[in-house]
Amino acid sequence: MTTPDPMAAPALRWGILGAGGIAHKMAEAITQYTASSLVAVGSRTPGKAQAFVEEVGSGRAYDSYEDLVADPDVDAVYVATTHNDHHGPALLAIEAGKHVLVEKAFTQNAAQAQTVVDAARAKGVYLQEAMWSRFLPHQAALREALANGEIGEVVSLEANHGQALTHVQRMVRPELAGGALLDLGVYPISFAHDLLGVPERITAVGRLRDTGVDGQVSMVFEYPGAQATLHTTMEARTSNAAVISGTEGRIEVADTFYNPTTFVVKRLDGTVREFDGTAPNGFQFQAAELARGVAEGRTESELLPLDQTLEIMRTMDEVRAQIGLVYPNE
Repeated sequence: MTTPDPMAAPALRWGILGAGGIAHKMAEAITQYTASSLVAVGSRTPGKAQAFVEEVGSGRAYDSYEDLVADPDVDAVYVATTHNDHHGPALLAIEAGKHVLVEKAFTQNAAQAQTVVDAARAKGVYLQEAMWSRFLPHQAALREALANGEIGEVVSLEANHGQALTHVQRMVRPELAGGALLDLGVYPISFAHDLLGVPERITAVGRLRDTGVDGQVSMVFEYPGAQATLHTTMEARTSNAAVISGTEGRIEVADTFYNPTTFVVKRLDGTVREFDGTAPNGFQFQAAELARGVAEGRTESELLPLDQTLEIMRTMDEVRAQIGLVYPNE
C-alpha cells in the first residue's frame, strides 16, 4: 500500500493552539512537508505566541485562544495544549466553525471525548485525533501485511513506550493530567487497537508516583485467539519497539515503533521481507489526512474514525480505574 504524498494534499490555512515543543514539530511539518500554511499561533502565556511565530517565520500571534479561532483566515486548528486542556480549546474551535486536529491523548477521559465528538458532529466540522502513527507509511504497510495473512493468524502483540521524563514538569503534575499513560501509553494502546481492535478483557497494574501521577503501567489486552502485552513508563527509556507474532511468522517493528520506521517480516518458511517507512518529521501525514478529508467533504478520518478514538479513550479509562489514577479536576 502506498501512502499518499502529503505534499499533494489540498492546501489549508492552519492555526495552532499551544506553543510548546509538539506545536513546533507540527509547524515544521505544515510549512515544510505539506502545501498548507501556518497563519496563526495562540498561547495564553503573554509573549509566547509572538516568540513562536518569530522562531518559525510565519503566522500571526494571539495571546488568547478565542482570538485565534475568530480569525477568518484560519481553516483548521491544531490543539497542542496539555492533556487537561484539550477539550476546552477543541470546543472553542468547533464552535467557531473550524476543522480540528486534537493532539493525543484526545482528551483527559472518555466523557470529555464524547462531548467534543458530539459538538463536532452537531456543527458539521471535520474532527480528528492527532495520533500521528496511524497515518504513517509503515503503519499502513503493517495493516496490509496482516490483512494479507503474511504471518498467519495473529497470536500476540508486544509494544512498549518508555521515556525518562521525570524531570519534565508537565509530566509530574496531576493538575495537567501528567503521567505515563496519557502521554506515552496511548501509543501502544492505539497500536494494539489499530491492529487488533477493542479488547474483550483488560488487565492493568501500575505504580503511582508521590505527586499522584502514574510512573509506569503494564497492561494485557485479551482478544479472541490473541493477546497484547503493553507497557509504558516515564521513568526510563525502553526499547520502544513492537513485535506482532502469528501462526506463520512474526513482524518486528524497529525502535521507535510509532515514528516513521522500518519493519521486518520473518516467516516460518524462512522468507524475510523488509519495509522502509522512514521519513522526516512525520506529522505531515496526519495534517494531510485532515486536508484530504475536508476537501472530500468528510467530517472524520477513515483511518482513525471518531468512534475508534472514543473506544481508545474508554480503554484508557478502564486502565486508569484499575491502577487508581484520578486527576484533581475529576
